Amino acid sequence: MHALDRALVLGAGGLVGTAWTAGLAVGLRREGIDLAEADLFVGTSAGAIVAALLATGQDPARLATPMRPADGSTPPRVDGRRLGEAFAVLGNAAADPAGARREAGRIALAADTGPEQPHVARMRAMVGTDDWPERRLLIPVLDAETGEQQVLDRTSAAPLASAVAASTAFPGIYPPITLNGRRYMDGSLQSATNAGLAAGARALVVIDPQAHLFPRELLHQELTVAAAHTAVTIEPDPGSIRTFGPDLNDRTAWAPAYEAGLRQAAYAAQQLRLAWTTGSDHTRPGACSRVQGIEERAK
Repeated sequence: MHALDRALVLGAGGLVGTAWTAGLAVGLRREGIDLAEADLFVGTSAGAIVAALLATGQDPARLATPMRPADGSTPPRVDGRRLGEAFAVLGNAAADPAGARREAGRIALAADTGPEQPHVARMRAMVGTDDWPERRLLIPVLDAETGEQQVLDRTSAAPLASAVAASTAFPGIYPPITLNGRRYMDGSLQSATNAGLAAGARALVVIDPQAHLFPRELLHQELTVAAAHTAVTIEPDPGSIRTFGPDLNDRTAWAPAYEAGLRQAAYAAQQLRLAWTTGSDHTRPGACSRVQGIEERAK
């Protein structure tokens, strides 16, 4: 038996991706597949929110509707100009990814997105705790000055809600978060899933809410690094994508996206059940099949 049995990787996807992933997790639990049983959780950006809920033993159904801001709290303040600059930089990152991340960090630090603490408070309301779980949870973030990745866990001397806030701090939308004297921003600026952090698992499940928006080469490379005996990736099906709409941060799409995740879970459970319970499937070694947003690999 592998030292690491089951790993769950939850990827980025904005507000809409958060809701869809939560709905998917709730639907899978109803189908008898509890993602909270994973031995390792890797959560990036939106995925960090749901991973924190699952790893700490909370019910992801608490995200069925958007969290209402507490009385007197400061609403998010998007800096549209800086957000546009960040998208432009990241859209041309292929030639120099490290340089693009540093430039995105410069934009994030210069953006007028308000103070840090309201965003930390919003994430604390969503994840429900500042305490890290005993079960292993990894949250990748990027240093806003250097663009280098840091992987936060319970040894990082940062409250869980602050780590989630940092991993969701996309330039121009939320401010970089100060942790131990450094400022950190969204972990998805390097990879939407960071699936390579789950290396060594027997069974690996990757849920990627924005897989339809980007080429899959990076994810395939990360799955190779992870080298799981069985890896299953789940992405939004066509019906979910239509529900998402063009803006993954559209708050009005939250409830429909959650329902889309619930609906898609019935089919996803058929693909996941054998891999999640035994680490095997019906495909021959090395085979790869992809059906309606599900991709399954076996070694």
